[in-house]
Amino acid sequence: MERYAILVAGGKGLRMGGDIPKQFLPIGGKPVLMHTIEVFRQAYPDIHIVLVLPAPQQDYWLKLCRDYDFAVPVQIADGGETRFHSVSNGLKLIPDDAVGLVGVHDGVRPFVAIETIRRCYEEAMDKGAVVPVISVVETLRQLRKDGASVTVPRDEYKLVQTPQTFRISLLKEAYQQSFVPSFTDDASVVEALGKPVYLVEGNRENIKITTPADIRFVNGLL
Repeated sequence: MERYAILVAGGKGLRMGGDIPKQFLPIGGKPVLMHTIEVFRQAYPDIHIVLVLPAPQQDYWLKLCRDYDFAVPVQIADGGETRFHSVSNGLKLIPDDAVGLVGVHDGVRPFVAIETIRRCYEEAMDKGAVVPVISVVETLRQLRKDGASVTVPRDEYKLVQTPQTFRISLLKEAYQQSFVPSFTDDASVVEALGKPVYLVEGNRENIKITTPADIRFVNGLL
């Protein structure tokens, strides 16, 4: 059985207020994306990594690899118009006859726990499709059309993280579908086939770096 990880890194850094895409910003002495790649290799040293980057950023990534003497082997796929198209491009680099599992992970989630990664792959081996989640700790309110809002029971909701992990054959089949706006993550694409998606425990530190405040937080974690 083979294991693959598709790391999607298409950010342009606009919400960071700078020119450097967030996946390339340094934390703990090296770019965010290198931390993410390394944790997957720590979880499974033989994992095949497919890195999805916008074409204009690929030369810059290769320069960073030289600058930081970063030699972890990865395959590079072109980023697409949407996340759906980016993942689809990444899947094309996995042989159609490959037997095993593939996890799709946000490249700017460098603090996914090794235990979370292994839990996702182990459960996907049995169930076929799993996503890591954490419980909601804040109170939730639902907006109404009249402008008012109502409290909803938070124990009926979960916050979804990555890596969303699937049997390779299942995810490849799912991505043969035409794109629709309701495809907000890989689980929604698989569910459109009528296939169930199961939940596993994530880790609260597994945040998606989006803002300058997130960079300060993750530097604190390091």
